[in-house]
Order: sequence, then C-alpha cells, then structure tokens
Amino acid sequence: MTTSLLSNVLAVVKENPRSGQALLLFALCKTLEIEKGGHMYLLVKLREMTPENRQLAYGLMEYMAEGQVGNTEWLAMVSEMENLIRG
Repeated sequence: MTTSLLSNVLAVVKENPRSGQALLLFALCKTLEIEKGGHMYLLVKLREMTPENRQLAYGLMEYMAEGQVGNTEWLAMVSEMENLIRG
C-alpha cells in the first residue's frame, strides 16, 4: 500500500503540478512533516479535494500515524513534488 499511495499522490501532482488539487496534497504532505507544529492542517481543506484525492489524503494521514513520514520513500516523493511544483 505504501508505495502505491505515494505513487498515486505523486501522479496527481505530475498530472498538473500547479492545480489546486496538487497544491492541497502538497500542503498536506509538508504539514505532516511538522510534528512539533501538531500537524496543523485545516481539515476544512478536505472539502476542496475531489473524493479520490480525499482518499489519498486519508491515506497520507494514516501513513503519518504509522510513523512513516520522513522515510526514504516519503522524502523522495516530497522532493519530486517540490521540483514539479516549482517548475
């Protein structure tokens, strides 16, 4: 599931890196990296996601709950997301 989840999130960003959906997922990923900040993500933002992307967001939250944020796969995904979004 892990690789599939991260691949699916990355696919959304690759499809249209500057879309609202890509940016919402990117913001969630960056927020999940900030443990000391209590992972402060406005849950109301979930309303702005498509149902499919909301499922990805829930998966990312589960990934964080399992203590996987910051592993090699995660860091590679976020780095690629940053590169795509920055252009």
